[in-house]
Amino acid sequence: MTTAVAMSGGVDSSTVAALLAENNSNSHTDGPPRLIGLTMQLWNQRRLAQLQGLPEGASLPGQASGRCCSLDDAYDARRVANFLGIPYYVVNFESRFEEGVVRPFVERYLAGETPIPCSLCNTEIKFAQFIETAMQIGAERVATGHYARLCRDEQTGRYRLFAGLDHTKDQSYFLFGLTQEQLSRSLFPLGDLRKDEVRSLARARLLPVADKPDSQEICFVPSGSYREFIEAYLAEKGVTLEGQSGEVVSTDGEVLAEHQGVHNFTVGQRKGLGFASGSPLYVIELDAPRHRVVVGPDEELFRRRLMVRDVNWVCSVAPGDLFEARVKIRNRHVPAAARVEAMADGQASVEFTEPQRAITPGQAAVIYSNDDDLEVIGGGWISGIL
Repeated sequence: MTTAVAMSGGVDSSTVAALLAENNSNSHTDGPPRLIGLTMQLWNQRRLAQLQGLPEGASLPGQASGRCCSLDDAYDARRVANFLGIPYYVVNFESRFEEGVVRPFVERYLAGETPIPCSLCNTEIKFAQFIETAMQIGAERVATGHYARLCRDEQTGRYRLFAGLDHTKDQSYFLFGLTQEQLSRSLFPLGDLRKDEVRSLARARLLPVADKPDSQEICFVPSGSYREFIEAYLAEKGVTLEGQSGEVVSTDGEVLAEHQGVHNFTVGQRKGLGFASGSPLYVIELDAPRHRVVVGPDEELFRRRLMVRDVNWVCSVAPGDLFEARVKIRNRHVPAAARVEAMADGQASVEFTEPQRAITPGQAAVIYSNDDDLEVIGGGWISGIL
């Protein structure tokens, strides 16, 4: 069986490749290789280079400030593949990435949401497109460096997805959109390991990236500013942001200031509101249709109920099912006790036992089992706060 490893050039995916290479010798000559390294080219790093203070089309010096999928990352992935002696290829997914990740990111920001592109990328690109490409070159399954656990239920035949054993590095939050077919072709070799153990494994195998820092920033936002990226991206497309200004109002309707677009704000934001106040104020709500930014004190950020759209149920859940669960409303959020009701049309309602701070439309709500195993029941996009 041939496995394609998604190699990002970081220590996690490189360690996965090394572990699999030890068990899948590519030295035989009587058949196809059993392990292949693939790197996904997602975004042209020279595009919108002016956001880094460089002329458009200029060469980018050195590592791109800790972003994933940089040019240096592809170079590192090739170095590791050569070191391990496995075939290596770069596959270009730029068009699909822009269509499935970048454009929705911009559109949702303009609609007053705060999207999470990494979940879209994992669902639309790193698994859907990657698995398809891997199969076209003869691979039956793909392996990634995600910190998540996966097993097959022998009684039901369904695949079960769990949080990584190292909850500080767990990445199951980004994988809620995977289908049973995609899970059946996936391997997550790091799910039972801690990050420090992965580093030790990489060093023991003398991998050239063993001490490489983890990437932190989104690959297509070179300056780190979503607002600057959105405006530059739209300008590149010949779109001018007009009629975006509006009012900043208190929760009781008092007009406090003017703003230049709801895409400049996110729920929970305190700094950069554009005016001074006698006490700390936070963004409570973005009312995009009326171009309003609603602000208030911290206590008004706490809400108990939300709606979720486009839910993917990893476990067998039917409309009308009501169950106790734990729910994460952002990647670093500690899963909180809640009651979940599955609804028709791919929706679900969530009611937390205790109010949660800064529930944000556009972020993912991922539903876990109500136990310490944290099995992923399903997840979708926060569409409303009740």
